[in-house]
Amino acid sequence: MTQVPQRYLGVWKRRLIQRCSGYSDSETAVYWLQTPRLFADLRIPKNPLPGLTLESLSDSQRQALCKQQGFAGVTHVDADICQWHRKMDYQPVSGDEDIGRMHFETNDCLIETALDESYYEIWDRLPLSLGAFRGQWLQAMDEPSRQGCLLLAGDYFMFAASRPEPLLPGTHLQELFSQAESSKTTASLLACELSFGQHHAGDAPWKIGCSTLPAKIGQFLLPSLVDPFAPDIFANDAVLSSLGTFIPAGGWRCAPDP
Repeated sequence: MTQVPQRYLGVWKRRLIQRCSGYSDSETAVYWLQTPRLFADLRIPKNPLPGLTLESLSDSQRQALCKQQGFAGVTHVDADICQWHRKMDYQPVSGDEDIGRMHFETNDCLIETALDESYYEIWDRLPLSLGAFRGQWLQAMDEPSRQGCLLLAGDYFMFAASRPEPLLPGTHLQELFSQAESSKTTASLLACELSFGQHHAGDAPWKIGCSTLPAKIGQFLLPSLVDPFAPDIFANDAVLSSLGTFIPAGGWRCAPDP
């Protein structure tokens, strides 16, 4: 699969989604980080929750987390058609295509329209996301089917990791949540991490500003001594053994793009 055009690279923040049904949303925090091949997308509704672990949240607070979205994989662009091939997903896999028609209003403003014109979205590129663009797909050392990625764009990073225990099929996470028999089960349903933040070129710890895990917000993905521009960052055992909240027993290893 070829690389995406240079003009797509960076972090895009959604300003607005408008559907033909009349629904619109400008409140959900939506970030799409695009590298030459890999992407990750994080969507957190405006519903602040306390910075507690999943186990410490109330049942209603955990249920609110079911509305989050996040996914990662590989992007393919053909003329003005952009398709995101999701290889890991916060929600149950639906099989629906994620595809849109793209139009650049300016270099830093992108309009996405559904092929059937059922919605349009306005995306703005974050200025500090220009610079180096790098991404690495990951596999758990002890369980290769468990996947993740670490993506870098300018001053920003996105880390994504699938659950230690995969989801059963379902139409929506809320459906699986309602069928769970214990608080331990509901917590495991939510143990998919997508964390987004800034590293300030290694001058400060990699601070997480937005995450599917409320306890991670304001915390650090990696210490400041980890240079985001180091050529061997993805071969650094200290990095691969410490990424994320639910770290595999043997850490992560680099894997080919999915």
